[in-house]
Amino acid sequence: MLLHQTSGKWRLGLALSLLTVLLWGVLPIALKVTLQGLDAYTVTWFRFLMSFGLLGVYLATRKQLPSGEKLRSLPLSLLAIASIFLAMNYILYLLGLSYTTPANAQVLIQLAPVLMGLGGIYIFKERYTLLQWTGLGVLTLGFLLFFNEQLRTLITAQGKYLFGSALIVVAAIVWAIYGLAQKQLLQQLTSANVMLLIYGICAMLFAPFAQPQDILKLTPLQFTMLIFCGLNTIIAYGAFAESLEHWEASRVSAVLATAPIVTLLSVWLVAFLFPTWIVTNNLTIVGVLGASLVVIGSMTIALGKKPN
Repeated sequence: MLLHQTSGKWRLGLALSLLTVLLWGVLPIALKVTLQGLDAYTVTWFRFLMSFGLLGVYLATRKQLPSGEKLRSLPLSLLAIASIFLAMNYILYLLGLSYTTPANAQVLIQLAPVLMGLGGIYIFKERYTLLQWTGLGVLTLGFLLFFNEQLRTLITAQGKYLFGSALIVVAAIVWAIYGLAQKQLLQQLTSANVMLLIYGICAMLFAPFAQPQDILKLTPLQFTMLIFCGLNTIIAYGAFAESLEHWEASRVSAVLATAPIVTLLSVWLVAFLFPTWIVTNNLTIVGVLGASLVVIGSMTIALGKKPN
């Protein structure tokens, strides 16, 4: 079987990866602001609907919409699993974010690609190198340090912070399941076609629970953040997919692992400039060290893979 070969334009791959990191890094802040005016179900429905519409127009313009023959060949059960679990990931992440902080959510969600990698070992018979297992140990230590630091917050938050963190963990688990299902779907369709179908199905799933009329009640700031969240989904995933055309997947993944750092810095900056927007984490050096180890562990896992 022929394997995909990168274009060799590593600078372009790096730039696209950094764009994805920036967008994913600031996304929790935009979502947190949006949740002040909308419920999680309406926000999620809007993001999926906007992504479906924009991606559909883009693919139609380029005449790359999936053909009826390819759609009929799709395993519907696998498509249903991918759609339902991505929908669960979006809503659980948002609900968790409403109880916790952006920085905490971004660090926790790093479990998602790690769990997907472990799932790949079990399902697709992939193998971890010694360096990758070492990275997993570093990442685990980072989580322990980071959440040991958060225990004081958990005690004073009347269970809400802990509940929010638990929802983020579950969101990471279901994302890993979605990722494995999507990986298998790529045998029949391109990534863009798969995402178009999943976005459309997810938008329909959340439509009965959405309150579109509440969008008209948003403040200009909240409405701007909502539009940004919708654009963030389509642009970030597009930049991520395009980066894989020009750079090795392991190196792209290593860059993406730095997203929590972007979130932490963004939260501190926003809290300093606009203190009424969000509540920041009061991290000590131990908490910062833990978050840094999570990033280092994720990067080690990504870069420790043997070349095919």
